[in-house]
Amino acid sequence: MPGIGERRGTSGPWPDWYGYAEVVRVGPLAVTAGCTAAVDGVVQAPGDAAAQARIAFRAGLAALAQVGLGPEHVIATRVYVVDRADAPPVGGVHGEVFGDVRPAATMVVVAGLVDPAMLVEVELTAWAG
Repeated sequence: MPGIGERRGTSGPWPDWYGYAEVVRVGPLAVTAGCTAAVDGVVQAPGDAAAQARIAFRAGLAALAQVGLGPEHVIATRVYVVDRADAPPVGGVHGEVFGDVRPAATMVVVAGLVDPAMLVEVELTAWAG
């Protein structure tokens, strides 16, 4: 689309099924779609929210890398967990990944995600300005 910027990524089945990009960059701003621990449509690390968070953050950072941005460009994160008890370990992973960057962050407990084996979903917003 003219004027919208760069759209990238279609790993796994959901972007094709639902018609979205994994990352969109418009000028200095880039946002990722929700990233989970699904690899090629198969949820990894079932039952382990911290491991799923690591995989999801890696996926989000890989999406940002497609448009030339790294973790140091992340200004905000949104983390969705399906079990409140998973907030501390998932928050700890967030700290491992972004402790030096310190983006604004939100964590929300939700009723569920697209696949019942998914325990965590993350979204990243980055700024290159």
